[in-house]
Amino acid sequence: MNKAVFFDKDGTLIKDVPYNIDPLLVELEKGVIESLRRLQQMDYQLVIISNQSGIALGFFSEQNFLRLKDYLLKLFEIEGVVFGGFYYCPHHPNGKNSNYNKTCDCRKPAPGLLLQAAKELDIDLNASWMVGDILHDVEAGNQAGCRSILINNGNETEWDLTVIRTPTHIATDLSEVTDYILNS
Repeated sequence: MNKAVFFDKDGTLIKDVPYNIDPLLVELEKGVIESLRRLQQMDYQLVIISNQSGIALGFFSEQNFLRLKDYLLKLFEIEGVVFGGFYYCPHHPNGKNSNYNKTCDCRKPAPGLLLQAAKELDIDLNASWMVGDILHDVEAGNQAGCRSILINNGNETEWDLTVIRTPTHIATDLSEVTDYILNS
């Protein structure tokens, strides 16, 4: 089985621009490429786990989102970083698009996307990590059986630290996340 680091996309790997599908607005977070390379060199499989409620809410089409997804994966690949998977949830319970208007088990904080990735990519969740910028990311990782790290960059606003929403570690950026994972 493989060990992995699951990453939220917006606010973790790239700057959080709400409902962005424009590649021209994509800006990597500080230290992302170097951090991902270090984890990859230590045999961690890299996987993106992302809520994309903008599809359900009618802000953009799934096809337009898939173009951004392809752009991001190519951007990382050019830098020598290869993701094992990119899993996303297009649903929202209050969606305007009837195809995606539902409550599901893949929208974080539910662990469905992590469980799906683990099954498809042969990942040992107990040897893996979930990294994100809000406690929904932490909760999804904890429910899936991963250890979790919260990047405290100001995006979390609720701070409802229940047992299932408490991260293994809180970091200031992805470089600190990587140091913590590699020293654990």
